[in-house]
Amino acid sequence: MNKYFDIKDTVYDVTEKYPETLDVFIGNGFEQLANDKMRKLMGRTISVAMACKTKKVNVELFEEKLVEAIELARNSVDDALAAQKNKDENSDIRIDGVLPCPIRIPLLESFNKWVEDNKDSFGFTIDYELKSANLGVDWIIDRVNTGKPDDLSDLFMSAGFELFFDEKLMGKYKNQGIFEDITGLEKLNKDFDNDYIDLKDPEKQYSIIGVVPAVFMVNVDQLNGREMPKSWEDILKPEFESSVSIPMRDLDLFNAIMLHLQQKYGDEAVTKLGRSLMRSMHPAEMVKSPTRNTSGGIPTVTIMPYFFTKMALGNTPLTAVWPEDGAIISPIFLLAKKSSKDKTKRFVDFFFSKEVGQVLALNGHMPSTNPEVDNGLVEGQKFMWLGWDYINRNDIGSKIKECEKLFHEAI
Repeated sequence: MNKYFDIKDTVYDVTEKYPETLDVFIGNGFEQLANDKMRKLMGRTISVAMACKTKKVNVELFEEKLVEAIELARNSVDDALAAQKNKDENSDIRIDGVLPCPIRIPLLESFNKWVEDNKDSFGFTIDYELKSANLGVDWIIDRVNTGKPDDLSDLFMSAGFELFFDEKLMGKYKNQGIFEDITGLEKLNKDFDNDYIDLKDPEKQYSIIGVVPAVFMVNVDQLNGREMPKSWEDILKPEFESSVSIPMRDLDLFNAIMLHLQQKYGDEAVTKLGRSLMRSMHPAEMVKSPTRNTSGGIPTVTIMPYFFTKMALGNTPLTAVWPEDGAIISPIFLLAKKSSKDKTKRFVDFFFSKEVGQVLALNGHMPSTNPEVDNGLVEGQKFMWLGWDYINRNDIGSKIKECEKLFHEAI
């Protein structure tokens, strides 16, 4: 037995204690665990050993993979847990965040060190919690749902549209002018501040530190005479019906995809997206097992975050495609309460720093809005963006529900 867990422990207990193991489970056939409700429901009823048996996975080898993931992140996670042990519910400043998995550990490590080096100069106490995106945002929604601005944390950070713009969630506070963009940046990175895209909020309420781009991974062996899809319009064509893996479990990215396609190509685009669905597949599963013919079949196209295209093994039929009509983006928002901006300004400056921007761009392949960061993009790697005018004119929460209805009716 290893020193971290027993194989008789439940899957829930292991993933709850060691969130870094979740990607190992998902990438080895337990993709249903990407849904946090399923993880809590199913994970409490099955042990690691039993889970391996159901999937005919070698228990010893799988245990080694889990231990490797834990030990890779252990030092950073221990620092984060140590910081959390000193939580003070009566702190002057509270920061809540949900971080994409590829950058959570290096960003936490950097933030913990920065806080430790500077805490004596703050002149106030802080409390922060930066969780893995796999764990969802229900714990943040609980604070939002009180309806009282004073109950809100002073800084929020997360990807996605629903939490921040749904008028039943954070949107109601946006309408009250509770937040303010205090970055002080006149210009964002040239990749997001040019003739075709501008991520700077004209109402100066919301800030965006980076984006999660959605691109394609095409299995050329499955094309069977069809032309290589080069755009979102291409994968909506009849020839790709029932051929596409869509990241439905990644709600932030899934919602972003539906919203952008509806806005650019109309309701019919969301219907066609539903028709294109073969299965929902975790990107890590796709890039590691591109030829494994499961009961769900092998998708021709997998829509995935750009980060996962870098995980594809050599000598496979997989080809990454950056859509010609732009990679759809799920922005990583940072919201600062106007009432406490004097205290939070230093923290906002940290999250918008070149150092954090490089963690996003280099570790996570999530392009940064910091103007000093080289995102490593080449000509033609553009983005599809809803635009602030569209966001501010519409109830995004209602739009998401419209899209969900269209998508599921098409399935």
